[in-house]
Amino acid sequence: QVQLVESGGGLVQPGGSLRLSCAASGFTLRNYIVRWYRQAPGKERELVADLRPTDDNTNYADSVKGRFTISKDSVTNTVYLQMNSLKPDDTAVYYCNAQHLLVSINYWGQGAQVTVSS
Repeated sequence: QVQLVESGGGLVQPGGSLRLSCAASGFTLRNYIVRWYRQAPGKERELVADLRPTDDNTNYADSVKGRFTISKDSVTNTVYLQMNSLKPDDTAVYYCNAQHLLVSINYWGQGAQVTVSS
């Protein structure tokens, strides 16, 4: 089964931390650009972070710079999003995405709800 399975979402207080996991099965992430998106209620989907496998460069949305970190574990074939200093505005459904570098292959996780509230 080719899939991305997300876990780690939940409810957290402002200032808290969560780490989302995105486990890939049926394919290797080595040849894929990995991205995290989020979609908050009433808002369009937003690109949060990406990681390029060729050089391991990362990019972040201005709203999360300094607070979120995208990473990949090649041994477990898993992508992570470490989220620190969470704010209520971070509340959203978070989706991981893997896009092949060369061919038109694109996979999505099922989404993980992150709620930041006091």
